[in-house]
Amino acid sequence: MTDTDTDTRTHTPAPPSPSAELRAALSEAGLNARVTTPDADAQNPVRVTLLSPTDARQLARLIRTGTKRTLKAARSLREICEGYRIDLPGLRVEQGRITLGPIRIDDAARLARLLDSVPLATEQPSTTAEAATVKALLDHAFPQATGGGTLSVSVREETPNLLDLGSIDARAARRLIRALQF
Repeated sequence: MTDTDTDTRTHTPAPPSPSAELRAALSEAGLNARVTTPDADAQNPVRVTLLSPTDARQLARLIRTGTKRTLKAARSLREICEGYRIDLPGLRVEQGRITLGPIRIDDAARLARLLDSVPLATEQPSTTAEAATVKALLDHAFPQATGGGTLSVSVREETPNLLDLGSIDARAARRLIRALQF
């Protein structure tokens, strides 16, 4: 299927290939770079030819500008969590989203209490059952605090004192920050 083909089942235009999408974005930004794919398979790597130094600087500026709000939200979220002694060592920006990463059960319980003001039976939860309880609290508290946002929370069976928190977009992160500020 090419960029101009139509999906015969749904009669909708097929999405552009990754190389075509990148080529169009670079062109719209006024950058001169040749974009190629070794063959028509959308799973193959996309190659960008050498950029002039001016175009490379412009591309770097565009990337930074595009990720600025997400990076700022991640930094603010880290700072406010540190203020509450909530350790998020895996907090990072990946593919335009903020991944919260692993969190100790006691920190996750503190986060749930801050978001929902629900007291937890124990101050230092550590068993798998307590991890499941804290997961349930976060599953409930996060959407309530962020106006409907969702956060993937999973219990680590092999490490019951840790939960894994998924990723959120910058908008959900800003709503989470606001919820933690008040």
